[in-house]
Amino acid sequence: MNVTRGFAGRPRVHNAGLPPGQYDAGEDWPVLSAEVTPELAPADWSFRIDGLVAEPRTWDWGTAHALPASAYEGDIHCVTSWSKFGVRFGGVSLDAFFDMVRPHGSATHVVAYSHTGYTANLPLADLTGGRAWIAFEYGGEPLPAEHGGPARLLVPHLYFWKSAKWIAGLTLLDHDEPGFWERNGYHARGNPWQEQRYAGD
Repeated sequence: MNVTRGFAGRPRVHNAGLPPGQYDAGEDWPVLSAEVTPELAPADWSFRIDGLVAEPRTWDWGTAHALPASAYEGDIHCVTSWSKFGVRFGGVSLDAFFDMVRPHGSATHVVAYSHTGYTANLPLADLTGGRAWIAFEYGGEPLPAEHGGPARLLVPHLYFWKSAKWIAGLTLLDHDEPGFWERNGYHARGNPWQEQRYAGD
């Protein structure tokens, strides 16, 4: 299993180096959602990548788990100002999925969408190079439904609203297309170290 350690690849001492405007949530992991938590069993879950790719593809629970396992150990940061240190998510690197669909050179942005209809926009560069995952586990246990289980997008170097819960797919585009929170005043990218919380930050 491949493990990525530390936020942005840097070793970190617990409770050190909070991004500006953040506080340490300690053992708490607040549950924040724009939608009602769905009843989505692993057997009913699927994940698709389409748009500007050579081979659009859909994975079910079994075929996604057949890809090489990968993990993230580090920190996560929410736009509502809490940060959580020393988390561990298990899943599959998005690089493994992208290797199979082969994004076109013209692809620059992604719309991530959930089984609930939620969307979030991201630059494609923020999802490649070992920076993003489809996460199935947290702390060695199945990811709880209220935190996006059975599977969520994980993009830990950006504010956590970009890590769409109950992930259903990614559509690759040659332009930026705002998602749910971005259409409602949130920043297009969401870098916590630059406090990109709202449009204009």
